[in-house]
This record gives sequence, C-alpha cells and structure tokens, in this order.
Amino acid sequence: MMQINRFISFIDSHREELLNQITEHLWLTLISLAIASTIGLSLGLLISKNKRLSSPVIGFVNAIQTVPSVALLGFLLPFLGIGVIPAIVALFLYALLPIVRNTYAGITEIDPAIREAAKGMGMSPLQVLIKVEIPLAMPVLFAGIRTAFVINVGIATLCALIAAGGLGEFIFRGLSTNNPYMILAGAIPAALMALIFDGLMGYIQRHVYLMIKPILFTAVAGLIFIAWYSINKQVNHKQFVAGFPSEFIERGDGYVGLKETYNLDLEVKEMEIGLMYQAVKNEHVDVISGFSTDGRIEAFNLYKLTDDKNYFPPYHAAPIIRQKTLSKYPQIAVALDELKNSISDEEMARMNYLVDEKGEDIEEVALNFLKDKGFQVDVSLAGNPDVLIGSKNFTESYILAHIFKIIIENKTGLIVDLKLGFGGTKLLFDALNAGEVDLYPEYTGTGLLVILKPEKKDQIAYEKDEVYDFVSREFEKKYGIIWLAPLGFNNTFALMMRKDQAENLNIRSISDLARVDKSKETD
Repeated sequence: MMQINRFISFIDSHREELLNQITEHLWLTLISLAIASTIGLSLGLLISKNKRLSSPVIGFVNAIQTVPSVALLGFLLPFLGIGVIPAIVALFLYALLPIVRNTYAGITEIDPAIREAAKGMGMSPLQVLIKVEIPLAMPVLFAGIRTAFVINVGIATLCALIAAGGLGEFIFRGLSTNNPYMILAGAIPAALMALIFDGLMGYIQRHVYLMIKPILFTAVAGLIFIAWYSINKQVNHKQFVAGFPSEFIERGDGYVGLKETYNLDLEVKEMEIGLMYQAVKNEHVDVISGFSTDGRIEAFNLYKLTDDKNYFPPYHAAPIIRQKTLSKYPQIAVALDELKNSISDEEMARMNYLVDEKGEDIEEVALNFLKDKGFQVDVSLAGNPDVLIGSKNFTESYILAHIFKIIIENKTGLIVDLKLGFGGTKLLFDALNAGEVDLYPEYTGTGLLVILKPEKKDQIAYEKDEVYDFVSREFEKKYGIIWLAPLGFNNTFALMMRKDQAENLNIRSISDLARVDKSKETD
C-alpha cells in the first residue's frame, strides 16, 4: 500500500510533465501512423496490381524492420537533426511493413472468381478495386494498420533519445536513476494508450468508410504541423540548446542542481549518450554533459568547461563485487588490487579514443594497455565460466570489463565471461544484486548519488577518499557488495561545447556559460 501511495504522490507531483509527455507521445504515434497508412496502403495496392514490384518493395520494408531503432535514429540524426522530424520519419518507416504486407495479402488473396464476376457485370478495374476488392480485403488491411499502431506506441518511447519527447523520457530517466515510480509513470500510460486505441481502431474498422476522410485529413494536418513545428523551433531559438542523457537530467548531481548552483536556464533536449555527441558535433545542440575521460572530446574538438564552483563530485572508478563471489574466490581481490591507481585520466581517455574514433578492437586495446604497464597477460581461457563480469552501455565500461577479465584469468586461472551493455546503472546494479553478474566497474559518484542517494547533499564532503570510504561502508552494510581498490582515474561529469564556439564567445567555465546565456536572453 505504501508503494502505491508513493507512486500516486509521484504522479501528482509530476502531473504537468506527464500530461505533456502523453500529448507528445500521442502526436508522434498518430502523425506517423497517418502518413504510413496513406503511403503504405498506396504501395500495397500498387504492388498487388504489379506483381513484379512486390519482391523489391516488400524486401525493402522488411529490411527497415530489421534495423535496430536506436541505430536508425542515429543514422537520421546527421540529415534531419534532432526532435520531432527524425522521430516521425523513423516511426513512419517502422509502420510500413505491416501495412504494406497486409494490404498486398488482402488484395491478392481474394478469390479470382469474384473479380471475374465483377468484370462480367461491366465494372471497370477501378470500380472492381473500390467496390469489390477493398471492401473484401478491409479486415486484413485494417489489421495491418492496428498492428502498426501498437508497434509505433512502443517504438515512440525510443524517440526520447533524440529529444522528440514522449513517455520514453520518464522511462529512460527512471532506468538510469533507479526510480521505479518514474519507470511506471512512463510505461503504464504507454500500455494503456496501446490498449485503448487498439479498441478504438477496432470500432473504426467496423465503420471504416466513414473514417477515410478524417484519416486523410489527419495525414495532411500532420505534415503541416511538422513543417510549422520545425520552422517555429528555429525562429524562437534564442538560448543555448543543451543535449543531456536521461540520467544526467534526474540524478542527484545532474542538471537540476547544476541549474540552481550556476543560475543556468538552458533549453534542454533529452537524448542518448552516443547521439548526444553526434548532435553537438553536427551543431544541433550547443552544450552537452560528458565524461572527463571520454575519447570523443579530442576527436570532436570539444572544450571542457571548468566546474569553477566544484559542483560535481569525484567519480573514481573501481571494481565492485558480490561478497558471496569474493568469499568463494578471494584471489579475485588480490588480482584486481594490482590495478590500484594504475590508470591515469589521460590513459583512460586515450583508450576511449582508440575504440571510439580509431575503431580498434576493445579487447586488443585493453590487452595492449596491460602489456604496456608490464603485466604478463598471455593466457586466454575457454570453458564454462566461473565468474561473470558486467558493464554499462558505454565504451569505457566495456574496456574496463575486458581489463578485469584479462587480469582475473591470467592471475587466478578462473574462467571469466562478459555480459556487456546493460542500459543504465539500475539494470546492472540489480543484476549484480540478483547474482546475474559477479562484478562490474562502477564510479564512486554514481554509487553515492544514484544508488545510495543520501538525503542531505552535505552529508558527505566531495573528497576522493571520503566518498570512497562512505560508499564502501554503505554498500557492504546494505547490499553485501564490496568496493575493491580504485583504478586511479577520475571520470567526473563535465559540460562541453565545440571548441570554436567556446572560443568565439569567450566561454571557459560554467559560470561563463551562464553569463553569456543570460546576455543572449536579453538581446
């Protein structure tokens, strides 16, 4: 009962934001569906009458469906930017397959004798299509549209990754910040939307001829709205645009506190980390929140703004391991302790750069680093794993997981397997707690503010040793999880801009950014 009350309280406190997200989600879904229905039905009818076109057209829409959603959004970003337009295009492309295939199947599977009878009555080909074939195929046609709608409701949550809004904002923030109420606040309305509109479209199916004009009108209105929205956003853009990942927006040391500390008022776009760097590179946003050891800082010619008010806490990386695993294999701690303070900020940034921008293999980068440090790491083991190492969904975490694997196998003889790419702190930490992984690389700042979440920010000073000692003590007491020796580098948050833009505006610190942002508002 207490959990339900907390969820209701969360909904009440975020009521306005939730209503905005529902509206955005609905717009994205309906506009893309209207466009996909118009074009998909047309394509389906075309290939049903020209069979030689059916294979390439259906092959094309099949191929689109196999492209991962985030990959498609990333591909569209350099051409269409961020926001509503690439989201609509992506949803439209994903909705095509069920509509085109069902239209084609519905028309071609009609009994040829019925067509012949209609022609024998003197009907023209167009009359046969409109008065005979489409009515008979309508259940199959509309089943494709209903399927496309349900698909788009789900995929539209991913559009939050490119600043298009929608219920995905709450879902991704909740996953990143270990907030189940926020996850449910996004997931439940999305599920209800799919169920309600599936039922509504079932009603429309029974009265479809009365709804043809409204559907076509919605498609045209949607195109006009997209054009207006895009132009309006450009005309009214007077502030810096910031691209931040979900976790940074909500976490204890994220934008909310940063805004208060520096009196910032940026126009914030929520997006996925990898797409965020592409967005700033392509000048779709001006400011991003990154990690100080990220290799893309050098590759994209970015400038790290000085945190002149010391807002961000330290983020020293260290392996964290289940107490049960450590009790069973105490030699793991001995092996990983050899990495203590062995990786500098510059070395970690260099490894990230080699993977992200030079395209080098992650395992090779990890192996070469260890060899350069003088480690004897020539053993590669195979077989059933004794230990499972996890990682988050970014390059640095992948590299560290490989380094841990190589060290453990060479120093202990234990067989290690990797489970890489967990989409956020909550998912990976829950996997660790559940025994699905045995250890993974974590950061002291994340352990403090995302997992432990102390009630008072001043409960602990933002000093390296004090934060490490605090999270070590609390993790062992609350979760039975041990922090091993820190690796040396501090991958704290940083705000970044394109170097040429920062130099032109004389922005060197976050205070400078706030000052220039305020001056732009008054111009």
